[in-house]
Amino acid sequence: MRAPPSASDIAPKSTRFIEGTFSNAAGSRTYKLFIPSRYQGKPLPLIVMLHGCTQSPDDFAAGTRMNFLAEEQNCFVVYPEQPSGANQAKCWNWFRTGDQQRGGGEPSLIAGITRQIMREHAIDPKRVYVAGLSAGGAAAAIMAATYGDLYAAVGIHSGLACGAASDLPSAFMAMQQGGGADTSVKAGSPVPTIVFHGDRDTTVHPDNGGRILERSTKAASSATKLLRGRVPDGHAYTRTIATDRSGRVISEHWNVHGAGHVWSGGSPAGSYTDPRGPDATREMLRFFLAHSLPG
Repeated sequence: MRAPPSASDIAPKSTRFIEGTFSNAAGSRTYKLFIPSRYQGKPLPLIVMLHGCTQSPDDFAAGTRMNFLAEEQNCFVVYPEQPSGANQAKCWNWFRTGDQQRGGGEPSLIAGITRQIMREHAIDPKRVYVAGLSAGGAAAAIMAATYGDLYAAVGIHSGLACGAASDLPSAFMAMQQGGGADTSVKAGSPVPTIVFHGDRDTTVHPDNGGRILERSTKAASSATKLLRGRVPDGHAYTRTIATDRSGRVISEHWNVHGAGHVWSGGSPAGSYTDPRGPDATREMLRFFLAHSLPG
C-alpha cells in the first residue's frame, strides 16, 4: 500500500485546495478545487482533471503536479472524485452507454461540477478545459464529445475514444485491441485534442490513442507535421501535430516510446507516473491555453 501524498506534494504553499460537493438527478460527487494564490476575482481559466481507476484527487494532483503548473499559469483546477460506491475500483464508467450521453449519468455530474465552479468563482467561460488518465481519459473524451460547448480543449492520457465500448465485455476488448469511436455521437465542430499514450501500455492498447483523433482530425485537418524528440536520460517520443485550413492546431498526438500505462513526466509522489517521459502536464496546459471557445 503506497503512503498518501504529503500536502507539499499536492499543492504549493500559499494556495488553497478545498473540498466541495455537487448533486443532481444522477447522484452526487465530491471534488477538490485548487485556487491559485494570485486569484483576485479576475476571470481565470479552469482545468477539470479526471483521475484514473483506484486514484483520488490528492493522488492525481500529486502525480500530475497540475496544481504547481496551474499556480505558475494562474489557473483553477478541479478534481471530481469517483467513489467506490459508483465503481468498485473507483473508475469512471466510460463504457456504459448511460454514462456516454449529455444531460444524464456521469457526464451530467462532471459538467455540473464544472458549471458550479464557474458560478461560484470568476472563471473565463471561453477557457475551460478537461483532461484525464486511463478511465478518466476516456471520460474526458466523452465530455468533449457531449459538451463541446463547455470545454475549449481536451487532454486524454492513456484513454479511449467516446463510444469505444458499450458494456464491460466490449470495454475489455477495446482496452486489449483498441476500440472504434462511436460515430453516432454528433458533436459540433471537434474539440481541439491533445493525446498522450505510451507505446508499451499493456492496460489500454496504444491504438486507442490514434482512434481518439481519427474523427476530430479527419473532419478538420488539412496538414500534419511529425516531430521526434527525446527527454534527456528519458523516453523518446513522436509528436504528430494536425492543423486546420487556417493554420490553427487542432490536435497533438504524443506517442511516448517505451512508456507503459502511466502519466508521462509525472511525479513518483502519485500513482501511475513515469518521470522519464515528456511532461504531459506542461504540454497539456500549453495546448489548452492556446485554445478558447469562439464567440
